[in-house]
Amino acid sequence: MPEADHDSFEERFTHVLRDTGAALDTGRRDLAAEGAARGRRLVARRRAAVAGGVAAVALVGVGGALVLPGGQGDGRQQSAAGSPKAGITTTAAETGAAKPAVSAASLLGAFEKLLPGGRLTQTEARGTDERSSAKNMYATPYVQGVYDDGRGKAAISVGINRVPPGTQEARQNTQCPDKAFIAYDSCSTTKLADGSALMILKGYEYPDKRSGTKLWRAELVTPTGQFIDVQEWNAAAEKDAPVTRPEPPLSAARLTALATAAEWRTAADAIPASQWPKPAPNEPKGPTGSVSATLAGLLPKGVEIVGKGNADPEFGYVVVDDGKGASLVQLNDQPDMRDVEGELFGADAKVLPDGTKVVTHQSAGDKDIAGIVMWTVDTIRPDGRRVVISAFNSGAQTTAPTRRAPALTLSRLEKIATDPKWNTLG
Repeated sequence: MPEADHDSFEERFTHVLRDTGAALDTGRRDLAAEGAARGRRLVARRRAAVAGGVAAVALVGVGGALVLPGGQGDGRQQSAAGSPKAGITTTAAETGAAKPAVSAASLLGAFEKLLPGGRLTQTEARGTDERSSAKNMYATPYVQGVYDDGRGKAAISVGINRVPPGTQEARQNTQCPDKAFIAYDSCSTTKLADGSALMILKGYEYPDKRSGTKLWRAELVTPTGQFIDVQEWNAAAEKDAPVTRPEPPLSAARLTALATAAEWRTAADAIPASQWPKPAPNEPKGPTGSVSATLAGLLPKGVEIVGKGNADPEFGYVVVDDGKGASLVQLNDQPDMRDVEGELFGADAKVLPDGTKVVTHQSAGDKDIAGIVMWTVDTIRPDGRRVVISAFNSGAQTTAPTRRAPALTLSRLEKIATDPKWNTLG
């Protein structure tokens, strides 16, 4: 499997956002998504990541198998192609980690021990002391394999990372996503006795539920910033593999047990301290206004609000209906994005009298759902404040069109994005 499949969260976010139709298509449109990544405050992206993964399980056929306790099989042999490095004795001082390194072999051993009886094949792991060959830099640890309890093969992975504790980013990782953007059957977030937050989500690999591939996951964030992401599918690979069973093998209770295992927290603490993420530069320092509420107050007369997002400080949405069908309108308000201004706003950008730059795009809203269109107005003020607004001809990014065009025109979207009220938020 290519090392690049397990690289940074931001790369996975970009991939997922593109899959859910929340990114722009090509050229400068891709740069718009990159600008959001640099801001690290695009809540739509971070929540869309729930539908993707820390580690892309695109497992290929390799020989060998591990037989888990209680399972049937021919021994505990593992293929060389999938074997992790063993015998690692790197010290904490050598890695710059808070604790001694955890090897890929140790992670695989924990994975094997914690799964219920069955057959585990096509295993792969990366320890806390390894680097990505694709970029020659540190990469986050993970372990994964194809598990079969006798009812069909299923890919399962565990990703291990850290998030800045107590930040909005940490909280968002365990918040259930909004169904306006992500299709799922159920989701719950629980506060554990030790103060950790755990989200259990039963959803789908694809936002339009095509192919029947289900993705269930458990996201755990501890008070100290340990971040564990467990994912399972009802197929032998994340994508491009036939469905092998009606549902993924691990129940919510077993997902919880796997995600909360102490072994993963030990590995998270062994990630080199130099790689621990720091709070985003624009992390709110105090109370801020709600984007959804502000957006709702700027809508024209004649449209009814039939849905609205939560009180988030930098991302909001409303679903409106002017009598011709539901239309999703979403907006991101990002402070000081001057570092990407040159990439996002070229010589063809319109410049308003106050110095605000404006560009517009019209594109497909989701490459996998026929007929969805997305109209976008992207703006940046002289102080770097970027307000980007998009409208769809559907009430959600994951459902079929409800109308021929979005309910708001590009002119109206520009009027909303350039309204002075955005200067009062944050």
